[in-house]
Amino acid sequence: MKRTRACLFLIALFCLACGDRSAAPPSDSPGDSPSANGEPPAASTAAPAARPESALRLSVANWDETQKSLAAHAGKVVVLDLWSTWCVPCVREFPNLVQLQRQHPDDVVCLSVNLDYSGAAGETPESFWPAVSEFLTKQGATFENVICKDPADDVFQRLKLGSIPAVLVYGPDGQLSKRFDNDDGLYGDEGFTYPKHIVPWVEQLLGHK
Repeated sequence: MKRTRACLFLIALFCLACGDRSAAPPSDSPGDSPSANGEPPAASTAAPAARPESALRLSVANWDETQKSLAAHAGKVVVLDLWSTWCVPCVREFPNLVQLQRQHPDDVVCLSVNLDYSGAAGETPESFWPAVSEFLTKQGATFENVICKDPADDVFQRLKLGSIPAVLVYGPDGQLSKRFDNDDGLYGDEGFTYPKHIVPWVEQLLGHK
């Protein structure tokens, strides 16, 4: 009997000694440790790497620099959209420009040129970057976008253009094929649109390639 009690006593001691081993082992990762105030660890704030197809392409360039970049797209139809964040029809039609690029990713190059910069005292082309980049990101405009560093009126005078929106369509030969604007009221009060006017013209050029 004494031997049995001694054995039971030893077993009990052994179980007590092993009780602490049921606790979870410490994590090897510092990120899993609670914070000093006892709150759960904060999620990582590192931004995931942007996919190439979703990255915004925005730069500041003058009109001559923008025109030179067209030479890099020889053999393709280029659609150059002149727009501004304050231009209601420009903003309304911009999603159709994005859609055009998505429909013809291999044969059409879309390029937007923002004309928000007026050259007024106290402003710079770069000062419009936040508003322009926010708009383009929301639109999913992953093609080439430019904030023009020439004042808008200088561009208008150079192109003999009364107002925007205006869209310049270049053929595969690199030459200007058609300029869409409503300076003479040809498109009525509504103005030209991508579905009715620009897309059919582009598809006609693609059919002649």
